[in-house]
Amino acid sequence: MLRPVARYGNPAGVVGGHQDLLTGTHHSPPAVGHFITPTGLPAWCARWWPGLGRSDEQLRKVHTVGSPQTLSEADRRLVAAWAADCAERVLGLFEAEAPADERPRAAIARTRAFARGELKTAEEIRRRFVGGVAAGEVMAPAAAAAARSAGQAVAICHMGAHALGAAAYAVKATALAAPDRPEAVKDEIRWQLSHMSIEVRAALRALPPVGENRSGPLGPGLLASGELGTIIRDLQAGLVLPDPD
Repeated sequence: MLRPVARYGNPAGVVGGHQDLLTGTHHSPPAVGHFITPTGLPAWCARWWPGLGRSDEQLRKVHTVGSPQTLSEADRRLVAAWAADCAERVLGLFEAEAPADERPRAAIARTRAFARGELKTAEEIRRRFVGGVAAGEVMAPAAAAAARSAGQAVAICHMGAHALGAAAYAVKATALAAPDRPEAVKDEIRWQLSHMSIEVRAALRALPPVGENRSGPLGPGLLASGELGTIIRDLQAGLVLPDPD
């Protein structure tokens, strides 16, 4: 039985929490009529975040089929290590603004632990929104972008496409921190492309072009728009170049 509860706010305001998992666009819960399911979760959560309230076996079934943005678990662990490298390069921009806030650093550490196989996928899917930095908690745009990079990285356990989100936010943070260096964007993209293994490059090539597939974060929405969309398109164009020797 469903029972009404108080109105909820939009979780998309959490840095690293993000577009809807199915469409790639932001969703707010309905204005009225929220309900709690028998598992104790709001009904809209069960719709948009299908991992919540499910068993490990159910999570495996939900998150291993259906979307080309998911990637295999092995490939998600591969690209997670690379995404953590990208996010860590701009971590100092956040910590300069909020030196006592360890949440983005902790998110990157969790991403690395997931990459090493030390964390279970189902558990990390449930935890991926834990420790996010809420929008507005840091004022400097470069610091906010750096936090979003870490938030995207820690969500790779759910969908491999978040690796490109982590990289794009890292590039954006770099550019915001150096407005007098127009070459900063290309330089950071070049670094990212040159610091991925052949295996990571192959896994990322399997992702659909940004803006074309609606079943994940690369769908029409935040990551496909504006500067972020341009950065991801440039990254994906770089992926199709011959593998470095």
